[in-house]
Amino acid sequence: MTTSLPTQAQVVIIGGGSIGCNIAYHLTELGLTDVVVLERDKLTSGTTWHAAGEIVPAVLGAEWECKLYLHGRNLIAGLEAETGQATGWREVGYIQPADTHERIEEMRRGAAFMRLQGIEVHEISPKEAAERFPIGDFSNTLAAFWYPKEGRTNPVDTTMALARGARNRGAKVFEDIAVKDILTRDGRAVGVRTDQGDIAAEHVVIAAGMWSRQIGAQAGLNLPLQAAEHYYLITEQIEGLPRDLPLLEDPHNWSYYREEVGGLLVGLFEPDAAPWMVDAIPEGFSFGEIEPDWERMAPHLEAAFKRVPSVAEAGVRKFFCGPESFTPDLAPLVGEAPGLGNCWVAAGMNSLGILYGPGIGKTLAHWIVEGHCPVDHTAFNVDRFADGSHNTPAFRRARTPELLAKSFGAHFPNDSFKTARGLKRSPLYDRLKAAGAYFSESHGWDLPDWFAPSPAQAQIDTYSWGRQNWFGWHAEEHRAAREDAILMDMSSMSKFLVQGRDACALLDRLSGNTIDVAPGRVVYTAWANTAGGFEADLTVTRIAQDRFMVVVGENSHGHTETWMRRHIGPDEFVTVTDVTDGITQINLHGPKARDILAKVSTADLSNDSFPFMSAAHIDVGLFRVYALRVTYVGELGWELHVPSLHAVQVYDLLVEAGTEHGLRNAGMQTLSSLRLEKAYRDFGIDVDNTDNPIEAGLGFAVKLNKPDGFIGRDALAEIKAAGTPKRRMLQFLLSDPEPLMHGNEIIHLNGNPVGYIQIGAYGHSLGGAVGIGFVETAEPMTADVVKTGRWTIEIADSHISADASLKPLLDPTMERVKK
Repeated sequence: MTTSLPTQAQVVIIGGGSIGCNIAYHLTELGLTDVVVLERDKLTSGTTWHAAGEIVPAVLGAEWECKLYLHGRNLIAGLEAETGQATGWREVGYIQPADTHERIEEMRRGAAFMRLQGIEVHEISPKEAAERFPIGDFSNTLAAFWYPKEGRTNPVDTTMALARGARNRGAKVFEDIAVKDILTRDGRAVGVRTDQGDIAAEHVVIAAGMWSRQIGAQAGLNLPLQAAEHYYLITEQIEGLPRDLPLLEDPHNWSYYREEVGGLLVGLFEPDAAPWMVDAIPEGFSFGEIEPDWERMAPHLEAAFKRVPSVAEAGVRKFFCGPESFTPDLAPLVGEAPGLGNCWVAAGMNSLGILYGPGIGKTLAHWIVEGHCPVDHTAFNVDRFADGSHNTPAFRRARTPELLAKSFGAHFPNDSFKTARGLKRSPLYDRLKAAGAYFSESHGWDLPDWFAPSPAQAQIDTYSWGRQNWFGWHAEEHRAAREDAILMDMSSMSKFLVQGRDACALLDRLSGNTIDVAPGRVVYTAWANTAGGFEADLTVTRIAQDRFMVVVGENSHGHTETWMRRHIGPDEFVTVTDVTDGITQINLHGPKARDILAKVSTADLSNDSFPFMSAAHIDVGLFRVYALRVTYVGELGWELHVPSLHAVQVYDLLVEAGTEHGLRNAGMQTLSSLRLEKAYRDFGIDVDNTDNPIEAGLGFAVKLNKPDGFIGRDALAEIKAAGTPKRRMLQFLLSDPEPLMHGNEIIHLNGNPVGYIQIGAYGHSLGGAVGIGFVETAEPMTADVVKTGRWTIEIADSHISADASLKPLLDPTMERVKK
């Protein structure tokens, strides 16, 4: 270790575990060698030292996850040869059993997606699984999945090798130095204060594992992390157990298994996990253990032994309990901290710090050096929690018990968190619940997912990859939108009032479309980064000369606000006010929407007076609301921005007025099916920061000839000048009306895989499952290729023929919207 503490550095990394050493390794690999790693005790002393060290993909459902995983596996496999430091890497293979038909469905879908991303996986029989893992009981297994390239590593040795690699390229690594504070000036991090002196720095990185929440809080940052107890048992030696026994993970029993010095390690991800030290993690907790709760864990051990019955007879060498930190949504916290420039975060690995460490290290290193994230950051960007939610002790205490099993067990479409609910509720919640709403959860919001005929029926009988019990009720909502009218509570949409002398200049600089329009106009636009990748897609409404309303989905709340604030110039006068809580957004859509609204408003709602993409204050009964004539469902209608004080009254008026017109409540499932029939995009779901508006088919929202340009203009102009892209987003409709698409289904063109569905739903108006996804070929993806190609979608090993289109398959001329 280095002994002389410097007074300045380009980058100071707080934390000497897997993540901190990986960041240092990758920064120096990019040529940024003036890097300092500060560890308050010894390297790996936090949680790295007791990690299991399994390098396995489980079921990865996102491209960024696959990229990070593959980079990590390949780096760890070659790290010893590079650095001369032994890592303990062994390629032993990995098995996942599937004991139910639903688990087979999930695994087959996931395996196809992972193969497309470069991960080798094979479906094998229970007999073949038993041959590879001879002490396992696969008598109830229907099929298993075999990953031959996966393996295990020694977490401590691997971290030491990363530290050596970083030091070999110039980084300085210090032990026994505690960071006491992050130094700030003018809203930026400028260094750290340690117990042995200050270090000035251009960038500060918080990579302190479960201590990161406390370190961030000292600098005013919201980093929702909670440590939980994590258990594994190690048996005495088992005769004949092969040293290179494959790794086995069993989500049916929330357990995993690997050989350990002649015995077996049995790890647990139980469904009633225990949070640890909710108030604060002790600063002196190093190489620490927690006293095991044998009574609580006994039933989970018994379940785990069902997979390996002989282990129940083996002696127990060690029953270990140590803490691991988890985030409220099981995605990492990575990126530049909201409100504090040049302060970066890499924490919240959800017990996967060894597995994801290299990928996160590489991602953050490129982000720091190049200024933009090289992979899709929408799921893990730390700014998603910029509003301060999800971090009270009560929330963390309530949510944590659900997290371990949810990260490890089977997953189903529309299965959301059950704990710590009610964080964000619309004023209409009670009305909607009484109307039969079943609520899902998204970014803290309780959202009406679908409506049952009565509140008593608003429950899911069985989660499935097929049609669930609510499918027919959802179909009725969908048909009402196309034939009559629907009401949707969209209060979760994030709304920002942007005001001031330079508000127009700021928004025009951020937006690809022209924002300097007349008051009362709504503009749909893309926001891009300097590489041309999306940073948002949203609407900007000009209310007055110096007053605008920005509306974006709840999944982009923190990122959108952070992006705006970061780009306000030092001499500009702009205020950004989050008004989401004060506005209840009620969407009224459908062919009869005008007739319904006219019954409760004296406003002229005709097409001439209130055209598409316009906005105005109107009366609704006794109340004044701001109405935007926009749509995300492909029908005539309005977004009504209602002061929350009047939300229930306005909702009741609309419900009464719609009685004779077939008006129905509709939920998020119907929003999804309606918008996908129209091929409307959604940042964070369909498109991300690695996609661009040209390839996504949103070139109309980008005005490359704007006089003053916009962020990303040059990159997008270069993409546009290159001609027809080889990678384009298309819409797909299955020819068979039975299969369902949820996302990640593989797209084949003339028998070759060319992409995957980003998101799917059932298009009740089109008569089959519909989805959108990017496809990429060696030649330009022309309209003729789209039209004449033989398209199929791979769903759980079945190939279904599909129609592909560059334009929306439903109402491509927008007649329904503009009438």
